[in-house]
Amino acid sequence: MIDPYHSIRHYNQDEAVIAIRRLLSNRKFLAVLKFFEPYLNIEDLIAKLEYFKTVDQFQLAIAKPFIDYFLNKASDGITYSGFDNIKKGNNYLFIANHRDIVFDTGVLQYYFMTNNYPTTKIAIGDNLLSTPLLRELGKVNKMVTVKRSLTLRERLANYHLLSEYIHYSIIEEKESVWIAQRNGRTKDGIDQTQPGLLKMLAMTNAKDPLKALKELAIVPVTISYEYEVCDQLKARELALSEIECYKKKPGEDFNSIKKGLFGHKGHINFVIGKPIINELDSIPSNLSTKEKISEVCKLIDSQIYSNYKLFPNNYIAFDQLENSNEFSDYYSPEQKKLFLRYLGTKSIVKDVPKEKMMSYLLQIYSNPVKTILGRVKYNIEDKNW
Repeated sequence: MIDPYHSIRHYNQDEAVIAIRRLLSNRKFLAVLKFFEPYLNIEDLIAKLEYFKTVDQFQLAIAKPFIDYFLNKASDGITYSGFDNIKKGNNYLFIANHRDIVFDTGVLQYYFMTNNYPTTKIAIGDNLLSTPLLRELGKVNKMVTVKRSLTLRERLANYHLLSEYIHYSIIEEKESVWIAQRNGRTKDGIDQTQPGLLKMLAMTNAKDPLKALKELAIVPVTISYEYEVCDQLKARELALSEIECYKKKPGEDFNSIKKGLFGHKGHINFVIGKPIINELDSIPSNLSTKEKISEVCKLIDSQIYSNYKLFPNNYIAFDQLENSNEFSDYYSPEQKKLFLRYLGTKSIVKDVPKEKMMSYLLQIYSNPVKTILGRVKYNIEDKNW
């Protein structure tokens, strides 16, 4: 029987078991494991891997301890909430704001495993699965491939396939899916759902897009970091984009993955929102498809904004950029001194003036405040998803 989703789906259980055997003979994978000694008993772990029969066993033994390691080493702790908004046994499409390549979804999977929920499938761009080892690990860990490096015609066909597969996963396979609200991480600190994402998800029913979206049981997810671990890289990219369209160099995404894992994040806040199923019924049926999609974007973003946790750094950046003391009650002089010193070190790069870097760094941290205050223009223009 032909598998229509073979090119984008993750490994099934049988394939995953075989892939785990391959990983055990992969020198690079074993070298990665050795790095985590003595935090993990690698010899014991390798011995157990040989007997794994399911992806869940692999994730509990490998993925969960690894995320736990980075939460302990690269953060000052995490608060999470919202499990009372979802029901165990139900399946959802989790649409999340996107700040970090690995941690955004890693935190969700970690707390699902911690609370005895099944982990989700994860939609991720093929540009991030840039090596054979990353592809292997991704497909073992339920990663669904979003093909980016295609012609316009090929990309459209793949979006149709991806839309069908996400519906199939949730409705037929009874498995939840995680997907970012936009193509790539937000660079400027403004979390807005791209209409192109929802258009893709609604491709299974072009005549009634709201019905197609309702079938997915969409749940907005919000993650907030005290420190944007890739803030320097993002500010530099924004600055260089003023001159010409920024083109990533080979290995740049992998570098962001490493920084995202090892870089200090301060405190992290994670919130699972409420399903928007009933809210979709309130959207007028006489609107155009574009208008309906825009209204769904607003429903998702409204929860993401209301669940976003603002830290003192955000308020400091806002007051500094606006030359005001509007939020001075939310931080101390010492906190302001330390954060501006931190930004000063991050503003030094070879190819962008320090003043311009500082401006973009302040924007990255202040824009969440502006968004929540309604001082950021809501952009409903469709960008390439």
